[in-house]
Amino acid sequence: MFEDRKDAGKKLAESLKKYRNADAVILAIPRGGVPVGFQIAHELGLDFSILVSRKLPIPDNPEAGFGAVA
Repeated sequence: MFEDRKDAGKKLAESLKKYRNADAVILAIPRGGVPVGFQIAHELGLDFSILVSRKLPIPDNPEAGFGAVA
């Protein structure tokens, strides 16, 4: 599907090309979303920002989550 996250960003930007130079912002969620979002923003000439969030863990299973807070 994608070679890496940069490739994913390039391919996703192609499908979002109608937003090129629009009044829009690409928001990315760490960790994996940052390189993808950065590449999309770069390809489309859009502003880029990172949205930091924290997982809301399930008390009996801290690895699993039931939501997030930003």
